[in-house]
Amino acid sequence: MADDVTPDGIKSNGTDAAEITADVVVVGSGVAGALMAAKLAKAGVGVAILEAGAPVDRQDGVERFWNALIKVPECPYPATPEAMHPVSDDPDFWFEQAGPDKFKSTYLKSVGGTTWHWLGTCLRLVPNDFKLKSLYGHGDDWPISYDDLEPFYAEAESEIGVAGDASDDLGSPRSAGFPMPEIPLSYLDKTFATALKGSAYEVRPTPQGRNSDFRDDRPGCCGSGSCIPICPIQAKYDATVHVGRAVEAGAVLHDKTTAVFVETGADQRITAIRFKRWDGSEGRATAKIFVLAAHAIETPRLLLNSSSDAMPGGVANSSDQVGRNLMDHPVQLSWALAPKPVYPYRGPLSTSGIENLRDGAFRSGRGAFRIEIGNDGWNWPTGAPVTTAQELAEQGLRGKDLDEALADQTSRHLRIASLVEQLPVPENRVTLGNSRDRYGVPVPKLAYKIDDYARAGFAASVKAHEEIFAALGATEVRHRSDFEGAGHIIGTMKMGTDAKTSVVDANLRSHDHPNLFVLGSSVFPTSATANPTLTIAALSLRAVDAVKASLSS
Repeated sequence: MADDVTPDGIKSNGTDAAEITADVVVVGSGVAGALMAAKLAKAGVGVAILEAGAPVDRQDGVERFWNALIKVPECPYPATPEAMHPVSDDPDFWFEQAGPDKFKSTYLKSVGGTTWHWLGTCLRLVPNDFKLKSLYGHGDDWPISYDDLEPFYAEAESEIGVAGDASDDLGSPRSAGFPMPEIPLSYLDKTFATALKGSAYEVRPTPQGRNSDFRDDRPGCCGSGSCIPICPIQAKYDATVHVGRAVEAGAVLHDKTTAVFVETGADQRITAIRFKRWDGSEGRATAKIFVLAAHAIETPRLLLNSSSDAMPGGVANSSDQVGRNLMDHPVQLSWALAPKPVYPYRGPLSTSGIENLRDGAFRSGRGAFRIEIGNDGWNWPTGAPVTTAQELAEQGLRGKDLDEALADQTSRHLRIASLVEQLPVPENRVTLGNSRDRYGVPVPKLAYKIDDYARAGFAASVKAHEEIFAALGATEVRHRSDFEGAGHIIGTMKMGTDAKTSVVDANLRSHDHPNLFVLGSSVFPTSATANPTLTIAALSLRAVDAVKASLSS
């Protein structure tokens, strides 16, 4: 079979060869794996990328979203038996949920990974996030500091193309400016900023991985308002950008190719990764170095499934930490009605936030949070504006009266969301379920509970939301009684200095296997409050030199 070209112009390998050989095999083509593959390939390293999912045709995805009756982040990317993934409207669809709480965040299997339906928020962690244990007595300290990662944050912002206001470091000191000016504040943002001026709540433009100007052959944002689940013009970054760069530099993309088992040798080195394809063929991928970048649920699932007589607990798991400390940024969602029009439902879904609540002595007793200000009105909490029209019609309004009432109410919709810090809890974990996928691999089984530290953060965030809405003169204030998922799947492959209590070291190399690296938010020792993608990217870029050095060792 000849090589194929994906809808985004990325050449993929369509052969059914039973053997794949490269210097480095990367599992996963999301932002972590794509960045690593692009940097290695540019340096002349032979790279093979194994991606379980298929390429996405952007226009087909947009049309699926438009036509979907229930619009959730996954509707442009339907799950298939060959590449199953969770969906937002049914937490039991792919996961076996062991409770006591439902884990509500999702991911995709596609070329480009979950960056297809991310919001685009590109916040750095703040320096104290790396020292939660030593400063506040909870969780763990990271084996690196903010200063260690700062140059790679700057590099990640350049690689992704982040638009932001460099005059405000948002609590994270900077050595370089943003590559593009910030996305302008919406009228709604400015209304919040005016009402909250001089208060404890500082409204700031949110750094975003979307173009504010034409850059890297991608247009500037035109305010389509569908950042989640799909940007119709690719103004928002997705990892196909770096998959394309990797392939152009010589990497080989093997899409529709699912890693199912990691083989190890007597010397503890990884020898191969077994894979199965959508067409039923299968084989082995061999390399000097293996990089797992398959997200924080699929990576431990793969390693736990790779158990043997020599390693009954699975690969890279001598610490018994693989799969443990599953975290998210559980969301407190609140909404209200402004006294005057604020004109939501326009532009990127969020262009500002309140970031000055992310650190302080209070973290000794409760989780921190950041507040996202939404431009999407009541769409997330209630399904508006469609549901607003239905409610008004049920009240008996028709014709001109209905039109006027709908225009008035939807123009005044307010929505804010607090993303709350969650502690690493070993009992919150990914294990193997009872049912199996089409390749014979057990599905992910999740045990998950919101800890008291996060629940205290929820309580503080509700108080903050009340104060913010009061400053705006808002009415009809409502708070979601249960948490929402942020889509930020964190933990399960902890980074640390002690091989007995962590899975990878500061360079993201497995403590157990010298030629195995793990990338992604799975390695975060703690969750902090920042949306994780920029930190994922920075850590991946920092690990490039370690992978290169390992090739010659």
